[in-house]
Amino acid sequence: MIRHIVSWQLAETEPAAKARVAAEIAWRLTALVGVVDEIRSLRVDADVVGGTNWDVVLVADFDDLAAVGRYQVHPAHQAAGTYIRSVVTARMAVDILL
Repeated sequence: MIRHIVSWQLAETEPAAKARVAAEIAWRLTALVGVVDEIRSLRVDADVVGGTNWDVVLVADFDDLAAVGRYQVHPAHQAAGTYIRSVVTARMAVDILL
């Protein structure tokens, strides 16, 4: 099992607008469950502390790295990624073996 973890820093800085952007990212990514068969579990959350923390995190589980690769090129994931890239300033990702 592979856990795919991605965090983003949002371009938006005003708290209410930042919360709306984070909610939109969460909605777009959670909508992939049931559409992208490779997803075993997926959760998206906004940071509750603020400051220098990353703003939004995705934690998703897949059977193996090949499944992560198929997820990444799936058209529905690509569409979500287009929106996300338009509202973030930085991204980090790590894939770990469970």
